[in-house]
Amino acid sequence: MDHGMIIQLDKISKSYPEGIDNHRREIFSDLTIHIESGQSVSVVGPSGCGKSTLLNIIGTLDSPDSGDVEICGTNINNLNDKELSILRADKIGFVFQSHHLLPQISVIENIMLPNLASSSPREHIGCRESAIQLLESVGMGEHANKMPSEISGGEMQRVAVVRSMINSPKIILADEPTGALDRTRGDALIDLLLRLCHEMSTALVLVTHDSKTASRMERKLAFENNSILEV
Repeated sequence: MDHGMIIQLDKISKSYPEGIDNHRREIFSDLTIHIESGQSVSVVGPSGCGKSTLLNIIGTLDSPDSGDVEICGTNINNLNDKELSILRADKIGFVFQSHHLLPQISVIENIMLPNLASSSPREHIGCRESAIQLLESVGMGEHANKMPSEISGGEMQRVAVVRSMINSPKIILADEPTGALDRTRGDALIDLLLRLCHEMSTALVLVTHDSKTASRMERKLAFENNSILEV
């Protein structure tokens, strides 16, 4: 294991059954990607090329048909579902195109939710203090006790970013996080993601269709014909 590497995918392949004759559609084959701790990486490519599938494999939500996946020094091929859940909760934060905030609980309670899934959840007061500090760091301290319906779409997405950071993850996986935002709000969200990841030395893997957003990352990976190229 290279200690600087936080994500190591070695010769992974993935296909899905398609149609009634059990034909399989190959998404990608023999993919090797290594990502260092704290690095920001964008993943681009045409719709259906496997960008989200790749994120799901890094996030341990899906597994490859073949090849090795090592996350934070752990080979996930050897883990059961419970161990995978703990790895996800402790090491990985997720940000999606939709904020996925629970409407029936407050902003601060939404942010604290991932702490409950952690292998060593912090006591309520300490977690709440961390959540408030994170909210204040993104200029949203006064919204802590509001319900999601009382804040704007851009603000909800900022809350989703803060929520992904509450367990101090080693990796943030962001799937089209600016897809539902206009350019100004989208740029501000990327500023926020890059700043928080830099402050916490968290690796960021971001799927986007937007070339301007992609070019802001340290590395840019592009899907082409079932393989991936460094651009």
